[in-house]
Amino acid sequence: MPGGWWGARLGRRGQILLIAGVGEMSWGAGFLAEPAPNLGGLAILARHGGVDRWAWVWVACGLAAVVAAFVRIGRDWPGFAAALAPPLVWAFAYMAAALVDDYTRGAWVAVWYLNWAFFIMWASAVPEHSVPPSPRARRGREPWA
Repeated sequence: MPGGWWGARLGRRGQILLIAGVGEMSWGAGFLAEPAPNLGGLAILARHGGVDRWAWVWVACGLAAVVAAFVRIGRDWPGFAAALAPPLVWAFAYMAAALVDDYTRGAWVAVWYLNWAFFIMWASAVPEHSVPPSPRARRGREPWA
């Protein structure tokens, strides 16, 4: 995906938003197709709107990230904010379950969601400019020659 039309049209930030958005839409669609049989760490979300509604949040935020992938650099920040929201909410839910509901696995799942959130925050700071080619590559020589 780095090269070709997609790479030229989307750039680095757009590619990240596209991948994150499709992933989040898929994650939400999975919970819509077959809700979790054991709510475990999602009990707090189930009490506040139901897991199916929170799954729609994943889908909507993923769609916002996909749309933002195609906008001009500098105007894509709403996509990063949208992509950041669901993993932060679910990290909070799992951490609360670990601390309050004695769902010890929730702490580890929360770390996983926080990892995704930190990736989104890191990706939002990725500059769009390319790294210049090495001096050998500019002269047309192979790097190993």
